[in-house]
Amino acid sequence: MTRDPRFDILFEPVRIGPVTAPNRFYQVPHCNGMGRSYPSSMTEMRRTKAEGGWGVVTTEEVEIHPSADHSPWMGGRLWDDRDVPVLARMCEAVHEYGALVGCELNHAGAMAANRYSRDVPMAPSHTPVALHDPVQARAMDLSDIANLRRWHREAAIRARDAGFDIIYVYAGHQLSTISHFLSPYRNRRSDAYGGSLENRARLLREALEDTRDAVGDTCAIAIRLSVDELMGPQGITSDGDGRELVEMLAEVPDLWDVNISGWENDSATSRFKAAGYQEDYIRWVKGVTSKPVVGVGRYTSPDTMVSLVKNGVLDFIGAARPSIADPFLPKKIDEGRVEDIRECIGCNICVSGDNMFVPIRCTQNPTMGEEWRKRWHPERIAPRHADESVLIVGAGPAGLEAARALGQRGYAVTLADGAEVLGGRLITERRLPGLSEWGRVVDHRIWQISQMANVETFLASALTPETVQEFAADHVVIATGAKWAADGIGRENPRGISIASPARILTPDDIMAGDRPDGPVVIFDDDHFYMGGLMAEVLRKDGIDVTFVTPAAHVSEWTYQTLEQHKIQSRLMEMGVKIKLSHNLTRIAPGKVTLACGYSGAQEDVEADSTVLVTMRNPVDALYQSLAQAGLPSLTRIGDCLAPGTIAAAVYAGHRYAREIGEGDMPNVPFRRELPQIAAQD
Repeated sequence: MTRDPRFDILFEPVRIGPVTAPNRFYQVPHCNGMGRSYPSSMTEMRRTKAEGGWGVVTTEEVEIHPSADHSPWMGGRLWDDRDVPVLARMCEAVHEYGALVGCELNHAGAMAANRYSRDVPMAPSHTPVALHDPVQARAMDLSDIANLRRWHREAAIRARDAGFDIIYVYAGHQLSTISHFLSPYRNRRSDAYGGSLENRARLLREALEDTRDAVGDTCAIAIRLSVDELMGPQGITSDGDGRELVEMLAEVPDLWDVNISGWENDSATSRFKAAGYQEDYIRWVKGVTSKPVVGVGRYTSPDTMVSLVKNGVLDFIGAARPSIADPFLPKKIDEGRVEDIRECIGCNICVSGDNMFVPIRCTQNPTMGEEWRKRWHPERIAPRHADESVLIVGAGPAGLEAARALGQRGYAVTLADGAEVLGGRLITERRLPGLSEWGRVVDHRIWQISQMANVETFLASALTPETVQEFAADHVVIATGAKWAADGIGRENPRGISIASPARILTPDDIMAGDRPDGPVVIFDDDHFYMGGLMAEVLRKDGIDVTFVTPAAHVSEWTYQTLEQHKIQSRLMEMGVKIKLSHNLTRIAPGKVTLACGYSGAQEDVEADSTVLVTMRNPVDALYQSLAQAGLPSLTRIGDCLAPGTIAAAVYAGHRYAREIGEGDMPNVPFRRELPQIAAQD
């Protein structure tokens, strides 16, 4: 297949100062949970992006000095020359495919507690660090500013020597000392580095000029800038200081990478923000500077990308999350395979990996983070080991991915499901408020298997143990999912909740099926991800009086990892949902429930005609258990049927099964490890 001529503009080379990008696809800096701690994994992940056609591939934040130590966060590091070889290896890998490689240098200042280095943090003004550590950052004096400029310059030289083509001065997302100097909200200085915008921008200008002087004409100089802090007049705004700043420095860098603050806004989930919403804040930038501009918007449609370029909004289509969901997105457009793109769903599972200091994960792309560890390539998979058939029972995320990947390997696959449509849990979950894009998980896989002659699909086919055995497949995979429990068993109540008859109990499955309480309802969320908050939102929209109860200190507490906890709790408060935090649900009786304070144990009764329990899910594994007793020679259960988890975990489970079938016994540690080395004695 050949590229649609409409998309030719996306493959034009673009000059960035002394270097030229081969196309307009620009993987902007993004965290990955690997960095300096898992450099081989990080390198292979970036290499795969370059192989997939991204014209520019950049690092995550790269620390320049121990005075801004992000430990235990797994970022990059260029403290001294000993750090150069790790990043040089990444540069070589990216250059192998003709892409440019960029380095986002950063001094995090008050965003880092220096837990490893134990240096005293520094900031424009005295302030506690942004983390919850009992640590304060000291106000920088002029010698500190001079040192910061020197550290940045030395790091730029190391980045050049490592082989980078683009060197960043980072002033974005309120995650850098330079951005803190810019912000009137954080900078309370009264000297030449505080007060007016010109003064607050002095360090940024100096860092840009220092970097240019350090690397000469060998590298391009980029600035990453948040043009709006989304704080109104307290901070930088795109129609105020943000615009004035770009006008002031318009021709100083070789490239403008523009976005908004903070990370939770710039990488907002699809539940709360549509793709491309940042455009309203940055569309004016190209009218101010002659230098190329890159911006992000979770763009996956090549038509939208072309429009952005032709309408003078962007020169480069920036991407973090779309490049994670599909590292081969540019190549698929180039090869006329737009329908094969794995579109990002905006769930931020990728962010959760980085926040928990483990290699990045992706709901859509189960190979993300496994490129080196397991040698998993996002587009290539080993052919089948034998001419065998596989029967998969259950067409949710796990079953669909297993069928897709097994079909790609060449196995004869039959996928059967008792429902009228494919999708499993996502048949209903994609209809919940803000989750429509999550349906891409099943849509992509349904399309892929529809193109495979060796994959057959049967709907409305509830198989029994007898029919499965009659099918006589060489391998049987059970992926029948899970159902929400109605007994209250969960983290806080491992033996369940006392329920007096005839109290009305509902689960998320009931609510998603259309069942509704008649009067006041209590939602007990012991799951702590998205479902409890969504149940409250759905019922409150129907005009029902809702009380949300959770043992956690925050609503949907785990969603801190996906950058949306604040938005979820704010929305429920705005909707008038009553919220009881740090309370357990101990008893359910007709017309009321009993709550117990998680600290004092004090009890109180709350009116409730119905109670919605969001505690845990039970595997739907009766078919598996029956077949296991029958002694089938090759029987496996995957996904929620084995252990309920995230959709990302289910997709990974399906993919892992497809990769490992026929491989024999797996080793005790089924992936490569990067082991620490004993340091030489100085």
